[in-house]
Amino acid sequence: MRDDGLMAGPLDIDAPRHQGPTYPIIEARRGLMLQHRDTGRVGVLVDFSPPRLTLRDDEGRDHVLRYAPGAVRADVDGRTVAVSLRRPAPADRPASLTASGSVDPGRLPPRLARASRIWVEGIHDAELVEKIWGDDLRVEGVVVEPLDGADDLAERVRGFRPGPGRRVGVLLDHLVAGTKETRIAAAAAHPDVLITGHPFVDVWQAVKPSVISIERWPDIPPGQPWKQGVLDAIGFTGSTGEFWRMLLGRVDTWTDLETPLLGAVERLIDFVAPPPR
Repeated sequence: MRDDGLMAGPLDIDAPRHQGPTYPIIEARRGLMLQHRDTGRVGVLVDFSPPRLTLRDDEGRDHVLRYAPGAVRADVDGRTVAVSLRRPAPADRPASLTASGSVDPGRLPPRLARASRIWVEGIHDAELVEKIWGDDLRVEGVVVEPLDGADDLAERVRGFRPGPGRRVGVLLDHLVAGTKETRIAAAAAHPDVLITGHPFVDVWQAVKPSVISIERWPDIPPGQPWKQGVLDAIGFTGSTGEFWRMLLGRVDTWTDLETPLLGAVERLIDFVAPPPR
């Protein structure tokens, strides 16, 4: 009998098991340039949710790809090698925040615009949403469009032809029971349309009055133009456009806005750009 075969010696049950390949471990931070080995896709990391990750290419297209240790390559010490990603530890996560309070992802290529949209009633609404949520919207590829009034909302929805990948989120002023806005919302109901709003007469009121050093927004009698009434009540002698530019200029972060507007806009963003599962 041969005594030099594979099983010739005693079996060592404590011997180390065969280990698979090991890879350098790097932090999965947004903006990290990666190459997916199976598909060849190259882009910056915008989401890491194992067993999936999302890379954004230089044309702004997002690609959701399978992840496992070694599935991507990255630059390590000047060499492009297969790596394993780890989530940033809480102490390692960036402290800088966007105006909306979300973590600033740093410099990322803008995402190719989604087919889905957020509609707001007017240009002031659009400018306020852009100032607070603009960074988040660019990351998600969501376009905000002013309607110039919501009276024909149902017709606009029909013309848009919403569907599962083509959703519409609508932000309405003064969306409270018994108002014209609630009737407009009901007429435009659709499974792929979400209509949210705030209780304020105008989006001006969604800015905390302390921003302009007043205790509360003045009550304007029905029948009187609300914006002009506000200017008269607080003694502002310029135009409504001048007042709005001043007001918007004093809004810096989400903490300058009232809670109903914050919740309404966040719901719309989650609806038209749902987070990856």
